Amino acid sequence: MHSLGNDFIVIDARDLKLKNLRKLAVSLCDRRFGIGADQMLLLGRSGKADYKMRVLNADGSEVQMCGNGIRCLGKYIWDEESRGQRAKGKGQNLSIETLGGTKYLRRAGKLIEVDMGEPVFEPERIPVRLSSESGVRSLEKDSKRRLSNSKLKTPNSRLLLNYPLKVKDKTFKITCVSMGNPHAVIVVRDARSAPLNEYGPLIERHGLFPERTNVEFIQIKDKRNINMRVWERGAGETMACGTGASASAVAAVLLGLSDRNVLVRLPGGKLRIRWSDKNDHVYMTGDAVTVFEGTVEI
Repeated sequence: MHSLGNDFIVIDARDLKLKNLRKLAVSLCDRRFGIGADQMLLLGRSGKADYKMRVLNADGSEVQMCGNGIRCLGKYIWDEESRGQRAKGKGQNLSIETLGGTKYLRRAGKLIEVDMGEPVFEPERIPVRLSSESGVRSLEKDSKRRLSNSKLKTPNSRLLLNYPLKVKDKTFKITCVSMGNPHAVIVVRDARSAPLNEYGPLIERHGLFPERTNVEFIQIKDKRNINMRVWERGAGETMACGTGASASAVAAVLLGLSDRNVLVRLPGGKLRIRWSDKNDHVYMTGDAVTVFEGTVEI
């Protein structure tokens, strides 16, 4: 399956006892010797939601959340339901447990909307490893100027806004946000020409990020349109990233560069991101496509 070219191997693992998942992901996601994908998704049973999702990158590392992946998983479940299979989705709505918390999906015509929950700003929760509080800014102080009519539940959150990060010969201004997984967002003049493939892997593995990080280079076209390219930890540059688009939209609002409802344009297509001023949740809307189904001997 794929969403905006961000592609996945989806395995219904509810009745499977899979071993060596790291090795399996590396093998199946290999584009020359396997099926080929950015990530492997496992559908499982959950005691707290309708279903459970696990996400393993092409390098075998497991991550907390995947925005495009969860929409693909939702489509798989709904398709199973329409074929009279053993899906238990509640009509137009689903809840899916992830390592990044329970996410809620809603069918919106041919698209799928995901309630991504509230963004996380505190450095230790992203996580970001800081040697001092230098460069950390108070959301309470900034909110009066940047977040008009905001009803944030955590007005005293500490932020890393335009935090200077030196990598090799360059210093990047990064804004750090977690959407269930960590993101470092960098505003540039032109996203297409940004040195993503050179600096993306270096920022991903920088000592500032104990669990590595996703890296987004964003270009502000206007208050409602953002161009973005992404380097995903464990996968490299991908055509799209749902959590990355969500984090980028939040970062753009915090920096006073965009409205709360924006269209994020990625190499693979567009995602609608809305950061609600009523409950502070981020809502992401996009497509999900089934490419083919088959069996593989493991």
